[in-house]
Amino acid sequence: MSEHRDAMERTAGMVLVISGPSGSGKGTVIEILRGLAPNLGLSVSATTRAMREGEAEGVNYYYKTREQFEELIAEGGVLEYTIYNGNYYGTLKSEAERILDAGQDLVLEIEVDGAGQIKRLMGDRATTVMLIAPSAEEQERRLRGRGTEDDDVIAARVKRAREEIKEAPKYDYVAVNETDRAEECARDILSIIRAEHMRSDRMMTYIHDYFDDDEI
Repeated sequence: MSEHRDAMERTAGMVLVISGPSGSGKGTVIEILRGLAPNLGLSVSATTRAMREGEAEGVNYYYKTREQFEELIAEGGVLEYTIYNGNYYGTLKSEAERILDAGQDLVLEIEVDGAGQIKRLMGDRATTVMLIAPSAEEQERRLRGRGTEDDDVIAARVKRAREEIKEAPKYDYVAVNETDRAEECARDILSIIRAEHMRSDRMMTYIHDYFDDDEI
């Protein structure tokens, strides 16, 4: 990467919010995206739901008791949160600060409710992307293919997904994760990041540094 392009991307200060219904493939796409752009920092969310087999503390989530989570809310230690299927999910302020202080762009994988909270809090500094499956039928197929929930839970998730997709007009972008094409979807999102880096308001520091014009 050239010195100038490296400087341009360092001055972006971007927060990327990715959310979407169950079955949209957020985890897979974000994992690929981080491989394509390793400087992206991923904030690990906190939750009160039980740890599932194969998950690990600080990798999938920070697992909290309900009392611990509510104490964090009261102390202002949570940037955003939502309640889903009876459990709290949220972004720890300490996680966000750790990544931004390291000079990285921040990727937040959060629920639809939380995306709205971040957008209201951070304004133009946050860019929001809703990730969706190619169709309602494919989304339900993916949920059933997991084999981890019974029919009642799946039905609730399908209903919730339809409600969440109605919020798409509030997002800056919508990305479709076609079946077996997660890398293509990740590259689409990478294109969004690169375009957002070049927005005029994010380029002012670069212009001042390389054109030495304090009047701009």
